[in-house]
Amino acid sequence: MTVPDAGTEPADTLAEIAAFGYERARDELVNVVKMLEQGGLDLDDSLALWERGEALATRCEQHLAGARKRVEDAIASHADDDAGQ
Repeated sequence: MTVPDAGTEPADTLAEIAAFGYERARDELVNVVKMLEQGGLDLDDSLALWERGEALATRCEQHLAGARKRVEDAIASHADDDAGQ
C-alpha cells in the first residue's frame, strides 16, 4: 500500500472506501496501522494516512453494524415464527 497523496480529495477517498467490502477495508486498515507504527513519514503523509485509517475503520463499523442488524432481524423473525405456532 502506498501513502495517499496529501493533495487527494477527501471525497474521492471516501467514495473509494465506501465501495469496499469488510475484508478489504479491514486489511487496508491493518496496513495503515502498520505504516503509522513504523513511522518515518512526514507530517502531511502521516495525517493523510491517519484520515484514511479513520475512514476505513468507519467502513468496517458500518459492515459490522449491518451484520449485527441482520442477525437481530433473523433472531426476531425466528422468535415470531415460534410464537405463532
